[in-house]
Amino acid sequence: MEDPEVLTDLDVAARQQRAATTAKSVMKKLPEVTLAFWIMKIAATTLGETAGDLFAQTLKLGYFLTTVALFLLFVVTLVVQLRSRRYNPFFYWTVILSTSMAGTTMSDFMNRDASAKYLSSGATSLGWGPQGLGLGYPTGAAILISVLVVIFAVWKLTGMTFVIRDIVSFRGEALFWSAILVSNTLGTSMGDFLSDSSGLGYAGGAALVTGVLVVLVVLRKVPAVPNVLLFWIAFVLTRPLGATAGDFLTKPVAKGGLDLGTAGSSAVLLAVLLGLTAYAHVQERRDPAPSAVLPPETGEYDGATQRAD
Repeated sequence: MEDPEVLTDLDVAARQQRAATTAKSVMKKLPEVTLAFWIMKIAATTLGETAGDLFAQTLKLGYFLTTVALFLLFVVTLVVQLRSRRYNPFFYWTVILSTSMAGTTMSDFMNRDASAKYLSSGATSLGWGPQGLGLGYPTGAAILISVLVVIFAVWKLTGMTFVIRDIVSFRGEALFWSAILVSNTLGTSMGDFLSDSSGLGYAGGAALVTGVLVVLVVLRKVPAVPNVLLFWIAFVLTRPLGATAGDFLTKPVAKGGLDLGTAGSSAVLLAVLLGLTAYAHVQERRDPAPSAVLPPETGEYDGATQRAD
């Protein structure tokens, strides 16, 4: 007579084997959040500020035309990212950069008007079409915060994770990039408000945001504060840090900037971002991101079945 416990063990082993054979493996699409991630995020958002101003102001295309063009660029880069089968640093950071550039001109178009105080030196007009809705930074920020809250509410209702390393579904990634676009636009409004209207100036605004980010790092050690919440607050705040840093690099000395110009600053920042992205690509090839497991019964991602470690 066979031992029932042996039979039970064999049954469990057989079920596990069948599950392993039939389960679908989905490669992760988004990066791990490390110090290098935040350095690249700040570089990308600073470049987004200088490049957006380069097209809209230095090249005099205007906020309206530049917003349309950069939003279309965002759509193209997003499609490439969404169609990718696994995480690719070049695809990911290209979308981050495109959302930063589009967010810069979208914010400017919402908040500014056609008055001369928003024009670069020597410019009398910008591009074709309306140059701004003139809503002002507080109103523009309130609208963007409302849109961002709605995105997160919809995200919450779907039941999908907010932890970016665990986002593997198309719907989850679409919600993630929607939040990124709006948060980068909101961050631009916050950065421009700190630089232009708060009296802190470019360096003062950057110092304030940096101080808040340091507080967030300290709060990571507090168990009662969710790290996911801290991540998204930091993600939004690195955008005004990039906006104020970009303005500090490009604006005239008389206004508190270094007057390095949008073209020169953008070229240097692009070189830095490309170098960091190339390094991330090499690291990814050495140590590819682990896959997440989709249980065959539901086809939905089960975070409990996957570990990134």
